[in-house]
Amino acid sequence: MSVSKFKKLATIATAAVSVSVLLTACQGKKSSSSTGIKTTKHSIALITDNNAIDDHSFNEAAWNGFKAFGKKHGLKQGKGGYQYFESSSAADFTPNANEAASSGFETIFGVGYQLTSAIKSAAKKNPKKNFVIIDDVISGQKNVASVTFESNQASYLAGIAAAYTTKANHVGYIGGAKSATLELFEAGFKQGVEAGAKALGKKIKIDDQYIGNFTSTDKAKSIAQSMYASGADIIYHAAGNAGNGVFTEAKDINKNRKASKKVWVIGVDVDQSSLGSYTSKDGKKSNFVLTSVLKGLDVAVERIAEKAYQGKFPGGKHFVYTLEGNGVSVTKGNIDSKTWSKVQVARKQILNGKVKVAESVSDLK
Repeated sequence: MSVSKFKKLATIATAAVSVSVLLTACQGKKSSSSTGIKTTKHSIALITDNNAIDDHSFNEAAWNGFKAFGKKHGLKQGKGGYQYFESSSAADFTPNANEAASSGFETIFGVGYQLTSAIKSAAKKNPKKNFVIIDDVISGQKNVASVTFESNQASYLAGIAAAYTTKANHVGYIGGAKSATLELFEAGFKQGVEAGAKALGKKIKIDDQYIGNFTSTDKAKSIAQSMYASGADIIYHAAGNAGNGVFTEAKDINKNRKASKKVWVIGVDVDQSSLGSYTSKDGKKSNFVLTSVLKGLDVAVERIAEKAYQGKFPGGKHFVYTLEGNGVSVTKGNIDSKTWSKVQVARKQILNGKVKVAESVSDLK
């Protein structure tokens, strides 16, 4: 299929808007909340996927946007301010969205494409409330705004960095639950690795495997162990909370090696460099996070919340965040200067149209 589900959805969306963003980058129950706070018409709620808001990834990034919005407007966590409703399974998605609406929250965000059906349902049941779906598109519902990210573009840059960094000429990709959204990460990364390999006149082997969910850290660790054992020295993960298992495996390996022989991890969604600090076998303090592929989740969430606060909720619109304005990006991390310059050249090539990044793996064939 030459066009991904993502693009099809974007085409049929009520409105698609390219956005330039400046980045300074429980079982149906909610967390403990404040009470007695005056209810406002700009209170916001976050419905998480199966992971908590401290997942060092997707949910945490969105929650950071919530906290920034709350701080800006003097709102407190809890009813009448900002709050999260944590889901322990998919069965919690719809009840949590409806509970947020019935609790008086005015704008309700569903974090991740897995919540699409729940947001659709809750939006129909609560037509006077605002809803936002992150990482998917819901069309035909005027009280729903959609946000997607061209993560393939930033993943391409991570692929360039991997190609110029690998000493083994062998890298890996580990995804969460396979979907059109996750294929953006995989396709962009593979294309970037291949482009870098071509420029360097060498061949680089790319392993790839999906976990099947975003929660199984043990499985992610096992997959990473296998990839590293087979010779890969860099793994890019797009696996949400499960990706923490990749970091655990890399740390287990690296603390028993000299710092010069380390294996690398490429992080996702937020800057995950804090997960890569360790002390090597030869007693050196080091870090094994090469770079992180960022999504401007915090800014996207905060900006839509701000629109709702102003009484201008962009219902029916689809916002697409790209490399332009750093809507998606990569961190400098531990990329060396020469490689970083190659990454910047690649970024410019994407922005000026000289490089078109694939949206699905099938587009690479």
